[in-house]
Amino acid sequence: MTEYEAIFARHSVRKYKSDPIEPEKAAILRDRIEKINAETGLSIKLFLDEPGAFEGNKPSYGSFSGCRNYIMMAAEKGRDEDIGYYGESLVLLAQTLGLNTCWVALTFEKKAVEAPVGCRIYDLIALGYGQTQGVPHRSKPVEKLYKSDGEVPEWFLRGMEAAALAPTAINQQRFLFVYKNGKVSCKALFGPCSKTDLGIVKYHFELGAGRKLAELG
Repeated sequence: MTEYEAIFARHSVRKYKSDPIEPEKAAILRDRIEKINAETGLSIKLFLDEPGAFEGNKPSYGSFSGCRNYIMMAAEKGRDEDIGYYGESLVLLAQTLGLNTCWVALTFEKKAVEAPVGCRIYDLIALGYGQTQGVPHRSKPVEKLYKSDGEVPEWFLRGMEAAALAPTAINQQRFLFVYKNGKVSCKALFGPCSKTDLGIVKYHFELGAGRKLAELG
């Protein structure tokens, strides 16, 4: 499975089996994390067999069971979009390895996870073998997620289809793409975690479009 194919296969999972993550899969994840940290200055870390982050309060929305593994997404303030972009690269990598995931912004036990010095923890990514493969989330029609000054090319539509499948906080999809004069821009709209969501959405768009947004602006 490629990362692009993983976009269509991956759904959020909150209930996990006790099966451990194999060492060879953990090694692949750690290798990608080390490369991201070195290239970006983010402070991402993989935690295995440490259930404490999910053993605190049990909120009515987003409660977890059986989760013993997670990726901590941490950085200094103002790195929301980078957290989303590079975190989603790890989410899709995990899916290609046969693992399930879920972005977790608020519903984890804060006291159980210590932030690196000078950083804040933006999110955790729950990780492991799900009791199910999850279910697709409802998505807005693609045409509601972008504006254009005319007909858009096929590669742009492929990017938008991938962006529409991106996980966002409370499934809000608070983002907007603009295609104008052959150029593409994207912005976060008002909403919780929308800046982090923007990074997630951009990663999906680039996989679908087969082009980097930096080259299209």
